[in-house]
Amino acid sequence: MSRSERRSSGVAGVMRAIWALTAVPLFAFVLALLVGAIVIVLSSVLVLKNPFDPTLPISAYAALAQGAFGSFDSVVSTLVLTTPLLLAGLGVAIGFRAGLFNIGAQGQFRMGAVGAVAVAIHAQQFPAAIAITVSLLGGMVVGAAWGLVPGLLKAISGAHEVVTTIMMNYIALAVLAWLVSGPLQQPGSVPPTTPSVDIASLPILLGRSGHIGILIAFLAVPMAWFLLFRTTRGFEIRAVGANPDAARYAGIKPKRLIVLTMSIAGLLAGLAGACTVLGISHTMNPTFSTSVGFDSITVALLGRSNPIGVMLAAILFGAMRAGAGPMQINAGVPVELVDVIQALILLFLIANVVSQRHQRHPGARPVFSIC
Repeated sequence: MSRSERRSSGVAGVMRAIWALTAVPLFAFVLALLVGAIVIVLSSVLVLKNPFDPTLPISAYAALAQGAFGSFDSVVSTLVLTTPLLLAGLGVAIGFRAGLFNIGAQGQFRMGAVGAVAVAIHAQQFPAAIAITVSLLGGMVVGAAWGLVPGLLKAISGAHEVVTTIMMNYIALAVLAWLVSGPLQQPGSVPPTTPSVDIASLPILLGRSGHIGILIAFLAVPMAWFLLFRTTRGFEIRAVGANPDAARYAGIKPKRLIVLTMSIAGLLAGLAGACTVLGISHTMNPTFSTSVGFDSITVALLGRSNPIGVMLAAILFGAMRAGAGPMQINAGVPVELVDVIQALILLFLIANVVSQRHQRHPGARPVFSIC
C-alpha cells in the first residue's frame, strides 16, 4: 500500500470513528428539537391565531442560540455553565465504561461543594492561592469519599449502585441542610447560609464570570481520555464493563476496579461542586442545589461515554442553559422548554439502546448498556 493510500485509509478510519461517535447523539438532538418545535407551536397562545406558523419555533431557537453564543459575555456564560456538567459528566462516563450506572452524581456534587466550603472557611488566614488549592482538594476528597461508599457496598455485598447512589443522594441533601443550618452557618443569617468564601474564590480568566474552573474542566477531558484508552488501569475498567467474568478470568480484580471507578466518579463530581460554589455562588444555603448531577447522566449518555463526546454534549447543554433566559425574554417561550428537550434527548438515546439490543438478541431481557 502506498503512502497516499495509507493516508487516505487513515482519514477514512477517523471519519468513520467520528460518525460512529456522533451519529446517534446528533439524530437524538435533531429529533428532540423537532418535537420541541411541535411543543412550542401547540403551547403558544399565538397558535389560535395562526395554527401552523413556522416562525414560532424558529424565533425561539434563534433566541436560544443568540443567548448562548451571540456575544462574548454569552459565550463566557455558556462555558461557566458547561464546567460542572463536563466534570460531573466525565465521572459518570467513566462509571459507565466500568458497567456502573452512577445515579449519585447529584449527591457527590453537593458534598464536594460542602467540602470545599468547609475547608475554605477554615483557610481564611492563608494566601489566596493556598486557600483555593486546599478548598478544591477538599471538594475532591469529600466527593471521592461519597462515591467510595456505594463502590464498597457493591464490591462487598453486591448492592446495586443505582439503589445505593440514590440513597446517598438523599443522605447528602440531609447532611447539607444540617451543616448549613448548624456547624457551617454564618451567625445570625436568616435564612441560614454559610459565610462567604471570598478568599477562596476562583480567579477570573474570561470576562466578568469566566473563572479558572473552565480551564480545569477542559484539561480534565484529555486526562480522562488518556486514563481510559492509554493506561492499563483504563483498559481494566473497560474490560470489567464489557464482561466482568472474562475480566476476572484474565486476572483483573473487578471489585477493586468498581471501588476505584466509583471513587474517581465521585472525585470529578465533587470537583464540579467545588468549582460551582467557589466560582459562582461563594456561599451555600440548605437548599443549595442545581440539576447538574442529574443532567450529567444525560451528558454522559449523549457523549457515548467518550470524554470527547462528553465535552461536546456538556457544551451543548451549557449553551441551552445559557440561552434559556434570553429565549424566554425575547421569544416568550418558557425556560422549561430546555428541560423538555433534554428529556427528549435522553428518551431517544435510551430507545436506540433498547432497539439495538433487541435486534442483536431477540427476546432477551432489556438490560441497559451505555458504552
